[in-house]
Amino acid sequence: MTDFLPRPFAVDHPDVLGLDVPALDARPGAVLLARSPFYPGGGGQLPDRGMIAWNGIVREVVGFEPTADGLWHLLGDDAIPDGTIELHVDPAFRQRMCEQHTVAHLVNSAVYTLFDGALLTGVRMTDTDEFSVDFDLPKVSPEQLRAVEDAVNAAISDDRPVRTFDMDYDSAQATAGLFRAKSVAPPRQSDGMIRIVDIEALDRQACGGTHLISTAKARRIRILKADNKGRQNRRLRIGLGSD
Repeated sequence: MTDFLPRPFAVDHPDVLGLDVPALDARPGAVLLARSPFYPGGGGQLPDRGMIAWNGIVREVVGFEPTADGLWHLLGDDAIPDGTIELHVDPAFRQRMCEQHTVAHLVNSAVYTLFDGALLTGVRMTDTDEFSVDFDLPKVSPEQLRAVEDAVNAAISDDRPVRTFDMDYDSAQATAGLFRAKSVAPPRQSDGMIRIVDIEALDRQACGGTHLISTAKARRIRILKADNKGRQNRRLRIGLGSD
């Protein structure tokens, strides 16, 4: 039987950037924690960055290994953490990931609406003010790209709350529009539920990442370019904070 991986604490608490927790286990260069403010990455979202400290020793967190028992935090050397572990997420990086993920949902919503239910094929978030979102789309015109851009910026100006709730996985699968990716989806949780992200009166879909609390917390966007990545795959390059 396959173990279910626990949902990352950061998914439901994106505003929590620090915790003190006991070490469950440790090995050279790694420590296992039952709860952590770090998001380990997934679905195109990059893993969080930050620091870990214990007994006056401070190290950078360089990676993660999710398990059924908790999250292994990887260090850059062979130190063995013990006792109470202090965790500190880089706030600027977390903000960037929340912003890009929320904007990706807005782009997805606009494309899904304007292109007859076109499905997402990939997201590539970055540590810059540009990232990309891929869709299963025919060739798109400049006018269609402007329509997507305008719809996203209107949603940002509307200051729509972003909320989450859990839903029965089978019911979610039977509901049109909750699964927008062509080949991947957030996993079923151990309780048979799945997390849904709801942007008020605009968009609702299954997702396992971190988000802003409101669309107005995001900067306006500009679609910088649409690249052909195959016969049907189109990559939209998004610029944040662009006028």
